[in-house]
Amino acid sequence: MTPLPTLDRRAFLGAAALAAAAPRLEALAPEPPFRISLAEWSLHRTLRAGKIGALDFPREAKRTFGIEAVEYVNQFFADKAADFAWLSELKRRAEGEGVKSLLVMIDGEGELADADDARRGRAVENHFKWIAAAKFLGCHSIRVNAGGGGTPEEQAARAADSLRRLCEMGETYGMNVVVENHGGLSSNGAWLAGVMKSVAHPRCGTLPDFGNFTIREGESYDRYEGVRELMPFAKAVSAKSYDFDADGNETTIDFPRMMRIVLDAGYGGHVGIEYEGSRLPEIEGIRATQRLLERIGKSHAAGR
Repeated sequence: MTPLPTLDRRAFLGAAALAAAAPRLEALAPEPPFRISLAEWSLHRTLRAGKIGALDFPREAKRTFGIEAVEYVNQFFADKAADFAWLSELKRRAEGEGVKSLLVMIDGEGELADADDARRGRAVENHFKWIAAAKFLGCHSIRVNAGGGGTPEEQAARAADSLRRLCEMGETYGMNVVVENHGGLSSNGAWLAGVMKSVAHPRCGTLPDFGNFTIREGESYDRYEGVRELMPFAKAVSAKSYDFDADGNETTIDFPRMMRIVLDAGYGGHVGIEYEGSRLPEIEGIRATQRLLERIGKSHAAGR
């Protein structure tokens, strides 16, 4: 065999050394402190305009944004909870794109802290079908609301009872039930944390949302304190965003501060993009949120 020229041999040996070192270098690269998912609500105007359908959402997440995990919103397929042919198609499309289904956000099924026992019972039962649907899709949770009426103490007791019943059903499916701060008393972090302690069920948790801290018109809860109070129970996190400045920073919420709260709580799951702004088109708003979260993740991984 004709020997390689000296220069080529050195180049070859150098390349071989780099190739051998590559797996070690890759192993030394810091792991991202969290993963990014996309909430379907980020595309609510696009969906309502009929530009895409609910079945197209996993494809949009993967092909438009390169995001491989999604959070569904039942408003866009409210009549499909028991339609397993339709759910099978959604599952097939998500799996075909390599997209993981994380949770289904449930609205419009009644108030879990309703003062009327009959209505509250129906609300609880209305959520049962979504537990089954979410399990079928491969999700880990359904997101519910804790709205109702009465004094804070009365509403907390009713919410806790309903959540406990849902969690008992969820247990049979291996499904979590998470509550979002979503207006009313649920946007009071201390109140919702108290409900979690009262339920005291391993399947019950929170979905802290960065933006939903308006209790009523003219009354808001401190968003940073609220997220801090809810993170000990968090099974998902919603990175609500509205607008961005020229440097790519969110103008309403201090994202680095908020993400420090999330990460300092030991959370390492998915952080869901939920763009709700109106100045930027939805695609641009989602991308701006994604870039900001990626920047924060890299900074945190680098120890800065």
